[in-house]
Amino acid sequence: MRPGVLAFRLGLPAAVFAAVILAPNPEGLTDQGQRALAVMALAVVLWATETLHIAVTGMVGIVLLVLVNAVDGVEVALYGFSQPVTYFLLGILTLGLAVHQSGLAERMAVYLIRLAGGSPRKLYVQMLVSFAALTFALPSASTRGAIMVHVYEQVLQHWKVDKSAPLNKAVMMAMGSLNRLGSTALLAGGITPVVASALIADFGLIDDFSWTRWFILMAVPFYIILIIGGAAVFLLYRSGFTLPEGVDSLELKAGPLQSKEIRAGLIALGTALLWFTDFAHGLPPAVPALIAMTVILLPGVGLLSWREFEQNIGWTNIFVIASSLSLANALIGSGAAAWFADTLVGSVEGLRDHPMLILLAMSGAAAAVRVVMPNISGYLAFIIPVAMSTGAALGLNPVVCGLAVVVVGDSIVFYPAGATASVFIFQRAELRGFEVVRVGLIMTVIAIGVLFTIVLPYWDLVGESLTL
Repeated sequence: MRPGVLAFRLGLPAAVFAAVILAPNPEGLTDQGQRALAVMALAVVLWATETLHIAVTGMVGIVLLVLVNAVDGVEVALYGFSQPVTYFLLGILTLGLAVHQSGLAERMAVYLIRLAGGSPRKLYVQMLVSFAALTFALPSASTRGAIMVHVYEQVLQHWKVDKSAPLNKAVMMAMGSLNRLGSTALLAGGITPVVASALIADFGLIDDFSWTRWFILMAVPFYIILIIGGAAVFLLYRSGFTLPEGVDSLELKAGPLQSKEIRAGLIALGTALLWFTDFAHGLPPAVPALIAMTVILLPGVGLLSWREFEQNIGWTNIFVIASSLSLANALIGSGAAAWFADTLVGSVEGLRDHPMLILLAMSGAAAAVRVVMPNISGYLAFIIPVAMSTGAALGLNPVVCGLAVVVVGDSIVFYPAGATASVFIFQRAELRGFEVVRVGLIMTVIAIGVLFTIVLPYWDLVGESLTL
């Protein structure tokens, strides 16, 4: 990186931090709230510019919370590391790693693709189905994509499909932009549902989400957006869905079933059953995840040695989530989130009697924030407390407001490097930046349209109406 660029990327967040913390204290904002807002502003800029590693940015935020007295003690600054959701994520990452290392995930991908035969359209539909189906065994969209991309490349190469061809672009664009949607429908589906459910529960109006409750609320919006988004990508690249004559189908070989695959399947199935039946036994979602993690690491019974675990678990996710929760908690505890929401309320006060217009404005603001904040944890940590506080002040259901900005924000990828689950896929395909932005804009319209026409009435039916 050139010295001038580095100086700018380091100087900008420092300047933003200084501007916020040294500005005259606005009416209604406490000194502690202003300091917490300054730390969050610094973290937002660092996450947006990716000047530092995203995990390092999170730790810088935690340290600054203590140094500038934005929280009441180091225990509060480390709030995120004490939350069950952090260990829930650790458990599901371990489960996903075990399924991956055993070979079970790749076997499932091969079987799904074999069902497509020699039809590009069937292959594409099977891929969209696999985004949701494989999530139950392999929650992480990043890991799922890393496995599947190689298998699909093998098929496309056999079909003699060039990387610049529309069919290859359709497959890779869908894998990079839509794969994540299958994960967010499940509470155990990766960073977005884990962080979002914890932040919404932290608002204090509900207990922690159960696995079943999250699935009931979020499966419908994300699966519908996945279907419509898949159709949109197909229409963009439909000219490539016809193979030349003489190209035969590909028989992918999965090999004989190994005992470690059977063990991985049984552990994943047992964990899923515990999540599905949480209404009967009452165990928090973190407990089945930690049970699975313990079994996976047991010598002679499990699938991973401790060294494999510590080297491959993806500690970045743990630090990013924990620090995001700490920063969001600082905004809430210091009153900064409530002040920010009051400021927004003042700007849309005239819409108080029009809840749908308020939510539309909130959704548009969420999409705008997503443009400047590609890191999903940072986006959620900032937007959820603000959206819920704003909604509560205007007579809306804060839970619906929080869920709505999750639906909008997680449906969008604007940059090739806009998500860890996407970056390596876009790098392998000859997809230009404008193509990714184009699909991002289309997905913004789809997400907001589905939210207002289908999701809000559905949420009302299952007990979460927009108005209180």
